[in-house]
Amino acid sequence: MSSKHNTNGKLYLIPVGLGDSNAEKVFPPMNAHIIDGIEDFIVENEKSARRFIKQILPEKSQQSLKLNGLNKFTEASEIPTFLDAAKEGRNIGLLSEAGCPGVADPGAEIVKLAHNYNIQVVPLIGPSSILLAMMASGMNGQSFTFHGYLPIDKKERKHEIKQLERISTEKNQAQIFIETPYRNMKFLEDLIQSLHPTTRICVACDLTLESEFIKTATASEWKNIKTDLHKRPAIFIIQKDL
Repeated sequence: MSSKHNTNGKLYLIPVGLGDSNAEKVFPPMNAHIIDGIEDFIVENEKSARRFIKQILPEKSQQSLKLNGLNKFTEASEIPTFLDAAKEGRNIGLLSEAGCPGVADPGAEIVKLAHNYNIQVVPLIGPSSILLAMMASGMNGQSFTFHGYLPIDKKERKHEIKQLERISTEKNQAQIFIETPYRNMKFLEDLIQSLHPTTRICVACDLTLESEFIKTATASEWKNIKTDLHKRPAIFIIQKDL
């Protein structure tokens, strides 16, 4: 190991609220202290990132902030330059659009590069919709898999749901998904129709907000549960018991 002193700045992974919740409710004061000392940020959306920083630190100068956008429009050749500030000894903040950076989030590519460049990565405490939903589901927290989005095609999606239900039984493993909020109701309908009647489904939406809703019931029981999930950020978890 080299004895040369590492003069790089740090990459702080800064969670963002899951909606318009009270910042004091979901973030420790240390997060604000760390954000206050950072001027260079990597963000998905500049407007929402500035709004979040202003919410946490109303007095912090917005003009001095240097924000690099990391999203589907970012050129791959640009991404390594986003860590130049850390190579120059300054700390950088990586912000997700919502929740924790690097989890169901393009920031994972930045974190990978940081490790390659010997830049210390520091994850901060904050809300993760995936873990919060898993905690509240009553399903197997010892073994679970997050799949992100399932296929949009109805036939392919139902086939995938059946496959994952089978894996859930074989491994006693919870299976976690997300969906575009305006397709939530259709996705829940597909789960109810595709799964065995006794397979449990957890729906967790608007986590950490005043409108938070979390319910676990069997596919059969969900047929009689009335709830409106339209355009509400949600996590879906299924598990078929042995």
